[in-house]
Formats: sequence, C-alpha cells, structure tokens
Amino acid sequence: MRIRTITALAGALTLSLVTGCAQGGSTGASANTVTYWLWDANQLPAYQACAKGFEKENPGLRVSITQLGWGDYWTKLTAGFIAGTQPDVFTDHIQKFGQFADLKVLEPLDDLDIKESDYQPGLAANWIGQDGHRYGTPKDWDTVALFYNGKMAKDAGLTGEQLNSLSWNPKDGGSFEKAIARLTVDRNGKRGDEPGFDKNHVKVYGLATNGSGFADGQTQWSPFTGSAGWNYTDKARWGTEYQYDSKTFQSVIKWYFGLADKGYMAPFSDYNIQSNQSNTQVAAGKAAAAFDGAWMISTYAGFKGRDIRSALTPAGPTGKRATMMNGLADSITKASKNKEGARKWVEYLASDKCQTVVGEYGVVFPATPAGTEAAIAAYKKKGLDVSAFTEPVADKKDFRTFSYPITNYAADVQALMQPEMEAVYGNGKPVSSLDETNDQINLILDQ
Repeated sequence: MRIRTITALAGALTLSLVTGCAQGGSTGASANTVTYWLWDANQLPAYQACAKGFEKENPGLRVSITQLGWGDYWTKLTAGFIAGTQPDVFTDHIQKFGQFADLKVLEPLDDLDIKESDYQPGLAANWIGQDGHRYGTPKDWDTVALFYNGKMAKDAGLTGEQLNSLSWNPKDGGSFEKAIARLTVDRNGKRGDEPGFDKNHVKVYGLATNGSGFADGQTQWSPFTGSAGWNYTDKARWGTEYQYDSKTFQSVIKWYFGLADKGYMAPFSDYNIQSNQSNTQVAAGKAAAAFDGAWMISTYAGFKGRDIRSALTPAGPTGKRATMMNGLADSITKASKNKEGARKWVEYLASDKCQTVVGEYGVVFPATPAGTEAAIAAYKKKGLDVSAFTEPVADKKDFRTFSYPITNYAADVQALMQPEMEAVYGNGKPVSSLDETNDQINLILDQ
C-alpha cells in the first residue's frame, strides 16, 4: 500500500537523521538530463570521465552528477523518495537494498540482460530481489585486509611475510594475537608480550578500534566470524533468521573484544565515528595496525611519514582466511523522471567502457574483470601492492568471501544490534545477552 510505503520511508528517514542532515535542492531533472548521485568524493572524477564518454555516444543526453557525504547521502535520498526529489540513478548499497526493494522504490532492470559471468563472482546475483527481479547493476567491489605501519612492525621484529601468514582461534588468539600483542607498546616502552606491560597506560595499540561493528562488523570482527565458519543468517540471501545467538559467533565476539581488555586493541571509548576512526589512529601513530576496506587504500597510502603496508586477514579455525566482499550497484528509482535515459546510463555504467575508465583512476575495484585489472595496474603505477585485497577473490581454495547479510528490515536489525554490541565492547556486557537481541530481530523478520 502507498500509505505503508510512505510510513516506512518516514521511519527510515528518522533513523538516517541520526547520522546526517538533509541538504536542500532539487534533482534538476529534465527530458535531456539523467541525474546521478554517489557518495565517494574520490570516485567523482572517474565518473565524470564516464559521463563524458556516455554523452559522446548519446548526443542530446546529459548526465548531472551530485556527490554527497555518506550521512547526508542516505538522508537526502530517503527524503527524496518521500518528496519526489530523488535522482534518476543512484549508487546503491547492499545494506540498504532489502528495505528499498521491499518499499518498491526501485525500478526493475531485467531488460538490461545483465550476465553474472561478465562480473566478479556473486556481484550480479546479490541484486536480485525476493520477487526474482533485478534492481541493481554491478558497479564495484571491495574486500577487507590488515593495514599496518611497516616501521612499527620492523621495530617489533615482525616481517611482512610473518604478518601475511597469521592464524587465529578464539581460545588463545593464535599467532595473530601474539603479533598484535607484540605491536602494542605502553608508556614505559614495554610491549604487550613482555613482563611488566601496563595495559592501562598504552601508548601504541597493536590494533586500532573501528567501533563495535553494529550488525555486520565489516571492518571489525567479520574476518574472524567468517573464518570461523559462521553465517549471519540461515540463507546466503534473503535469510529469515539471524544467528547472533550462535555459540560460534559469541565465542568469536568475546575473544575479539577481549583484545581491548588485554590492552592490545584500543578501547571503545577511543572510537569516534566522525573523527577517530581506525585510519586516523594509524595516521597519528596511536595504533600499529587496522582492519579496513579496499576503498581506503589511497587514504592509508597518503599518510605522510608513515610506511603503510597491507597483509591478508588471518586464517581461522576452518583453515581458511575470510573477508566480506561487498559489491555496490547502480539502481534506477521507480519515480525517475527520465527512465529511458536512466536505463542507457546504467547500462553504460555496468559496461567495460566505463568500468575500465574507473579502474584506471586507481581508487576502487570495478565489477568487471577488465575493470579490476585496470585498477590493479593503476595501483601498481602508484607503487601500491593491493594483493591482500585481490587474492581472496582469485583464490577460493584458501579464502572465503561472503556478502553483507541481505534481508528485509536491515535498518531495524542495525538499530537493535548497535547498542547491544557497544555494550558488549564498551561496558563488558555478557555476549550471551545477544540471545535476546537475536530473538527480537527474528520476531521482526517473521512479520
């Protein structure tokens, strides 16, 4: 029903206002213009270049691109669905897909004939709704790896080869925990693995904090839950039951947040989503290492005076290394004022013509193999080794890749999990308390 859609969107807008403020303005749509929104400023020049190529192939059509910061982006987009000021095309995130598909604000794209084999494995399939229709075309992908300060690692006696060969388990942390302890230094110069280490007065943490991870833990605990064999839901896509009550999940979370109790990982109190994310801790020399996504490669490489390198995620109890492989998409809004032009633009965005151009900018890994290769070559020209991010996609024997949980009511799941995970991390609340939260989440999914 239309009333249900507006009510649900209004609720989503209320949630999104927590992280950003809507900006004024209209889409500026016309019969000859396709409006396109994205949030990553680093990617803006690449897509401006794609727009020039598109306009050359489609005389009379113009692409108007708007870039907004992450928080403002989702707030303004949600408000636009209500007010009718949404763009024709926008960069979509898998975390938002379930809600947008359920609210029927996305245009089906079945006629574009998107073939899974034309893209990196799994990227195309993720954008099929429960009704069997496609609502997004593959855009790019990212994985997670361990960024670390090369000088700090050398001072700790750790080589790049060692950091690329780490393993872990929830009982004693394995060689990964030993390495993080070794990288940790207190105010007296004692390392985390040395007698007399003062965990209450740490100068350099072995591992930066990136917060509690909320419901997905992409750049926090997901490499560990993934390599322990845990799955977010009962099905890979459109699951109907979350599994935060799993003993496997809770044992991993207890161990992971326990690194902060030991003084090896920065405490939750050191985290500030606006100004003190893991990358700023590494840049400031307050942390030796941090798990982060491929979209941050250029950011870490740009830290002046820091020899930042990257290593694979550690192997877990299953014997495999694991990383979330997130893939963005381009979606057309149901109320687009220029659907014909929007379809042409989305099809162009998903083609090698555009994706190779984007890859050549070396800021993201495009979804097509050709685009990915162009990006790898561009990073190499910059002197950057990105194999820690690309190996998991190429080697399915030793690596496990998995997606964000794709379900309905994702915003509600996040809203319920955020305070609970923060309480476990920051206040020492027992991980068993997640049993009740999991029950609440599954009640919502059963509606």
